[in-house]
Amino acid sequence: MAGTGRLIRTVAGSCENRHMTGTQARFSGMGMLPGPFDQRAERLGGPIFTAVGLALLAVCTILAALGASGPQWTATLVIAGVTALWLPLLIPLFPRRADRPWLVVTYYAGVLAAALVLLAHNDVFTAFVSIGYPFAFALFPARWSMFPVAATAILPMVVKGGQTPAWIIVLSVAGPLLYAGWFIGTESEKRRKANAQLASANARLEAALEENAGLHAQLLTQAREAGKLDERQRMAREIHDTLAQGLTGIVTQLQAADRADGSERRRHLANVHTLAKTSLTEARRAVEALRPEPLAESHLPEAMAELARRFAETSDVEVRAETTGDPRPLLPELEVTLYRVAQEALANAGKHARATRLGLTLSYSDDVVLLDIRDDGVGFAPGEPGRENGNGFGLEAMRQRVRRVAGTLEIESAPGEGTAVSAQIPAIPAESA
Repeated sequence: MAGTGRLIRTVAGSCENRHMTGTQARFSGMGMLPGPFDQRAERLGGPIFTAVGLALLAVCTILAALGASGPQWTATLVIAGVTALWLPLLIPLFPRRADRPWLVVTYYAGVLAAALVLLAHNDVFTAFVSIGYPFAFALFPARWSMFPVAATAILPMVVKGGQTPAWIIVLSVAGPLLYAGWFIGTESEKRRKANAQLASANARLEAALEENAGLHAQLLTQAREAGKLDERQRMAREIHDTLAQGLTGIVTQLQAADRADGSERRRHLANVHTLAKTSLTEARRAVEALRPEPLAESHLPEAMAELARRFAETSDVEVRAETTGDPRPLLPELEVTLYRVAQEALANAGKHARATRLGLTLSYSDDVVLLDIRDDGVGFAPGEPGRENGNGFGLEAMRQRVRRVAGTLEIESAPGEGTAVSAQIPAIPAESA
């Protein structure tokens, strides 16, 4: 019996603080396994245990009545009746068993005492004594259930004394052993399934990590390619906005110088000299990814005014530049974008518009900055195939620049009605960087 007690104690201790879900919780709720009960089992546990005890008591009483008579049978029947009245007390006690430990001990002692008295009258009540095992696990905490289990296993043999039949001894020993063996087997199977699920989860996790590593490598490759493309587009825009426009202006001035003489010729050659120096400086700064030279030395409104003045001198077009609102420093990329858009729009007007007047307006508001450039030139049909001024790299470069800073660009034109370029970008102050 010492071995039985140690085995039951080991089983009970292993289940004391185990979290139980699913099938295990349902078995526990039926009183089959030691451990916590789920909410449904707390409501039904008392009635279920009571019904099982009453059913087992009734079966044993009927079997005992088959060969019993006389006063001893009357006493047995009276004790069975008292036991049948005692068992239902479990229904109100079961939900409060944790708060009423002494009532639990008293109730269990009453059930065990009645079972032992009945066993003393008739050996068939040995089966009813076995109800003490599930009652012990259901009513007592796991660390204390070993004591009522041991009492249930030992006391029947004490009651029978030296005349204990062998089958009673076998039931007293085999009962807890079979229960413990069944419980250990259930726990082992549950752990085996949990380990299998864990291994499967680990395998899925490893596969996911490998897939994520592949995706990460793919994203890095795509990011590198996107970076290369973005840098090529940036260099193309910078070259177009600096070298191409500067060379175009130089060619225009040289052509004008060929047709002029005297002071007019010298003025055009001076413009060529200025354009060449400016283009060389811009080219160097574009390679170094720095801001345009005018923006490096002044604020955006002053740089715009200087750009308009230089354009008026080299193109003989009347240019009016103005700034409205509250000018303030913006993020460098935003100012570069507006400056390049104005530069490209003026270059297009000088090459294609044949305008006599041009207006450049820079407007600051709370949330956005607007740039409007309008001329009275010949205009064009936007989107017309084959027209460089409507579909060339210059306009596309402007669109890319503005989209890159979350802005919008609108171009309005019609043949004979001039051209209007309007860019709108968010007014993000420089200090927010």
